[in-house]
Amino acid sequence: MPIDSVGAACAHVMLTADPYEKLMAARATARAWRLGRLAHRFDGAMPDRPARPDAPELLPPNRMPRRGRIGSERARIAMLHALAHIEFVAIDLAFDLIGRFGGAFPRAFTDQWMQVGAEEAMHFALLDRRLRQVGSHYGALPAHDGLWQAAEETAGDALARLAIVPMVLEARALDITPATVERFEGAGDMASARMLRRIMNDEIRHVSAGTKWFAWATNRLGLDAPNHYQILVKQYFRGVVKPPFNDSARRQAGLTEEFYTPLAT
Repeated sequence: MPIDSVGAACAHVMLTADPYEKLMAARATARAWRLGRLAHRFDGAMPDRPARPDAPELLPPNRMPRRGRIGSERARIAMLHALAHIEFVAIDLAFDLIGRFGGAFPRAFTDQWMQVGAEEAMHFALLDRRLRQVGSHYGALPAHDGLWQAAEETAGDALARLAIVPMVLEARALDITPATVERFEGAGDMASARMLRRIMNDEIRHVSAGTKWFAWATNRLGLDAPNHYQILVKQYFRGVVKPPFNDSARRQAGLTEEFYTPLAT
């Protein structure tokens, strides 16, 4: 079947298992949309789960081995591998968001999330390349499947997906990345530190995209955005929303304190 619609193209990205082929499919889909080669049509159901390569082995979060102190090369490789897996899953999260919910939003929603999906693919490529530079590769270590569990639990509600994935999980990355950068710098790994700063700058925009479309949808439904966000986080998020928060980066993304401070533990 020809891949001539947004829905079909997004499903194709998700059903591509090989990491290199998935990132190339993500880039090709974003480019095809930008060039007007995909109809704004959401035909067919999105897969419940994306295809996955044989490696890495996926473990429950509580069975993941400890990484240890980031000063050791082994721990830095483990951290880079964990981040690469997050970005690999983020490719599917972006394209599932478009294919599953894009029909309920204006075309500008697809425009923005196609760009996010392409950037997630680029982030994965950067991290995998860095792993190879330090003698490893994506798939060499186990990873956990918690991110996709969040997608499964919000598969029936676009607002819940936006609240949990960009506005909780990706926002948490804004909180912890500066300290991670400092640890890499302290270990003398300036190349990884520079790469993580670049990725974080993009992630601010990704959280902003979530906040923007959450506000659009709640406004359309006549809901108070911060209050509805808190309701959804309490309903769907398994973890806790806890400080310290990178208030400055969150504010840049439009995720102001009135959203998350009442949830903080």
